[in-house]
Amino acid sequence: MAKNFDSLFKLAQERGPKTIAVAVAQDEDVLGAIKLAYEKGIVDPILVGDKESIEKIAGKISFNLDKITIVDEKDGVEATRIATALVSSGKAQVLMKGLIDTSVIMKAVLDKEIGLRTDSVISHVAVFDVPTYHKVFIVTDAAMIIAPDLNQKKQIIDNAVKLAHSLGIPEPKVAVLAAKEKVSPKMEATVHAKELADMNKAGEIKGCIVDGPFALDNAVSKESARIKGIDSVVAGDADILLAPDIEAGNVLYKALSFLANAKSAGLIVGTSKPIVLTSRADNEEAKLNSIVLATLMA
Repeated sequence: MAKNFDSLFKLAQERGPKTIAVAVAQDEDVLGAIKLAYEKGIVDPILVGDKESIEKIAGKISFNLDKITIVDEKDGVEATRIATALVSSGKAQVLMKGLIDTSVIMKAVLDKEIGLRTDSVISHVAVFDVPTYHKVFIVTDAAMIIAPDLNQKKQIIDNAVKLAHSLGIPEPKVAVLAAKEKVSPKMEATVHAKELADMNKAGEIKGCIVDGPFALDNAVSKESARIKGIDSVVAGDADILLAPDIEAGNVLYKALSFLANAKSAGLIVGTSKPIVLTSRADNEEAKLNSIVLATLMA
């Protein structure tokens, strides 16, 4: 069980560096995170973008590029396609978004010739290290699928479970969130929660323990679960929190980030290789944490 990002960082170092292709790499926060990950032996970067701008930023942050591969491409769209193709061809194991819009990189990811699409849905996973919780945990999906149906939620769980396994969690506990703990036909999230738990018991969702519905309090607090009479191994010990929709997931993500002093990392998964696709509001530390997460999953 990973208790914090420090333990994940050490695990990534133990497993050795992965090659990461950065699309439109001329971004100071991105290069700062890449520099730290490179110096700690976590990644071997391939920087795709405007070479002159990359070198200028590298000089500013004291990033020695003598042993770093740079692919000079000034056009952002083409640089994104080159970086994506490096990953899909196996020359790199991780793709990272630099100074380019998310829509551009996702278009390349979905491209039939050079992309990273699989049969699974593409979803977002965020990992949080919060002082008030006893271990790191995953929140999904806060950024990709707006209103997932039952089958999409199953696939979102599958994607998150794969990440959890890569973090050394052999049987992650999945709490399916809703606004209440009892099933109500008027609240689709509670119905989905029960159906997902049943699918897990029937062996249709593997490698984890799924239960719900849970309100957030009894998913993360054993005392809350005890008071409400909830008897579940998941209650108060969840590894994965499955949000009912993107609004709930996004609000939880940002509440943890901006109100709870949480350390965070985010990835796009469900693709053939993990994608580091951080927000412009994310600081260098969050970007570094996301790189660590991606190398572990790769």
